[in-house]
Amino acid sequence: MFRIPDIDESRLSPEQRKVYDAIVAGPRGVVRGPLRIWLHSAPLAERAQDLGAFCRYHSSLPPRLSELAILTTAAVWKAGYEWTVHAPEALAAGIDPATIEAIRQNRRPRFDQPDSAAVYDFTRELLETRQVSEETLSRARAELGVRGLVDLVGILGYYGLISMTINAFGVPPDGPDPFAPKVSS
Repeated sequence: MFRIPDIDESRLSPEQRKVYDAIVAGPRGVVRGPLRIWLHSAPLAERAQDLGAFCRYHSSLPPRLSELAILTTAAVWKAGYEWTVHAPEALAAGIDPATIEAIRQNRRPRFDQPDSAAVYDFTRELLETRQVSEETLSRARAELGVRGLVDLVGILGYYGLISMTINAFGVPPDGPDPFAPKVSS
């Protein structure tokens, strides 16, 4: 697999340095994973990291729902790096470990909260069929409102970009690959 060379922080262009410093100064605090890849195109990195900061930290969805959408997207794309970053965030946001494991195993979890079920079903349907049925859309709108729906689609788009970057350029997970096939002995 083609690997993009890692960036050398001591040799960043002024444009790259500006974006790098903005990422480090923001809530992420570090430049890692797909963000390092994007720095090869500083204009893309600048815009993508701004969108990502909104999606992750400032959307109208509570962290429990945004992390659910992020994990579901990571599982659909089998983006191990994203999974290993966000599974602990999902736990911290209050998502049950059994729900996280079911999503990783491509099984529909049992949800106690209707907004969680609506986010999961909307996410899976949109990512798998490239559209959303009127029934799924209506249920999600009832739970999230119009702004919540728009923010959810933004989160899915951003984490789709993250997942594509991870998979296209082989960004390894932090730790064992959660989607690696089990090897039988």
